[in-house]
Amino acid sequence: ARGYCEDVEFSPEDAARTELDFLAEVVEKAIEAGATTINIPDTVGYAIPAQYAAAIRHLKQHVRGIDKVVLSVHCHDDLGLAVANSLAALQEGARQVECTINGLGERAGNCALEEVVMAVKTRSDCFKLETNINTRRLYPTSRLVSNVTGIQVQRNKAIVGQNAFAHEAGIHQHGMLMHHATYEIMRPDDVGFSKTNLVLGKHSGRHAFRERVKELGYHLDDEQLNRVFEDFKNLADKKKEIYDADIEALIEGVMHRGAALWTLEAFTCNAGSGTLPSAAVALWRQDGTIVRDAGVGDGPVDAVFRTIERITGIDVNLKDYHVRSITMGEDAQGEATVEAELNGRTYRGRGVSTDIIEASAHAFLEVINKIALKKPPLPRVNPAHLAPTEQAAEAGV
Repeated sequence: ARGYCEDVEFSPEDAARTELDFLAEVVEKAIEAGATTINIPDTVGYAIPAQYAAAIRHLKQHVRGIDKVVLSVHCHDDLGLAVANSLAALQEGARQVECTINGLGERAGNCALEEVVMAVKTRSDCFKLETNINTRRLYPTSRLVSNVTGIQVQRNKAIVGQNAFAHEAGIHQHGMLMHHATYEIMRPDDVGFSKTNLVLGKHSGRHAFRERVKELGYHLDDEQLNRVFEDFKNLADKKKEIYDADIEALIEGVMHRGAALWTLEAFTCNAGSGTLPSAAVALWRQDGTIVRDAGVGDGPVDAVFRTIERITGIDVNLKDYHVRSITMGEDAQGEATVEAELNGRTYRGRGVSTDIIEASAHAFLEVINKIALKKPPLPRVNPAHLAPTEQAAEAGV
């Protein structure tokens, strides 16, 4: 392997539960064979900090040539100790931590990059180490990963959770007003968490909008900026105040908007106590025609989903569905995420709107488009002027 690259990593499976003398023998042989990075994985998340630190210490003391390689750690979070174990290893001489944004990973996840980075930075007196990571990009990157994967970050998660810098207790709030360091061991700005209340509205110009996008850390080309600005103007007609989180949601929606065979044109819903929930939906097809249909469901969202399935001819198994508020206020945008399955494959979609049913429709349609673009072309659809199908008419919608 050394003949093909300069850095060769050796990673013995389940090293944290291996007998230490045998582990030291194996690691020494790997170094003799040319390994330049030795990774010690806690494959099943079984270790505790004292035990894991002792394993690293044992290798440092008993393996010849260990000082010539980079000692790495790879911890899983099955017992909630991935970060603690990784930090304990750093104190014993490890110099590489294998980790992930938001702690994503198999089973309970891996060591969270943002937590290790900020622990090392905040407690530099203890670790006396530095990273080359721009910590101001931690929160935006966390949001990006969450939107791409569809896996939401819990509100009380350390460093990047929405409550990470919230102080509710009166004595805490008083202390914060007097001096932020009283109850904040790091500043929100340190991780890119913006609390700005800069409000943009429908009278805001393109230049001001472009500057705000740059300040939020996004780099858009002219085409992307034009699309986001158009979405921003449409949103400004619906909302009195637009916050950074609103702009971020619009940007992320444009940046990750893929090709679409179907586009939402319009929809109406009817639901209430003692009423059979129904929906009428109109979709643009890629060839320029509009298809209209109607259907019923267990609720307005379900009715919209079923009608979209009727129009597109794609029936999926809905596995997960979430709606959350992006910002504050009665006119806040809602973000809907949908996870559906077809033929053993999972698809995820995301939609944002001040109307949660519309957001849900966009999210579901994103799933449908991902599936449709992988299938053979559908036969030409009915022209836009045709009435809803007979089946929908019989349903009374």
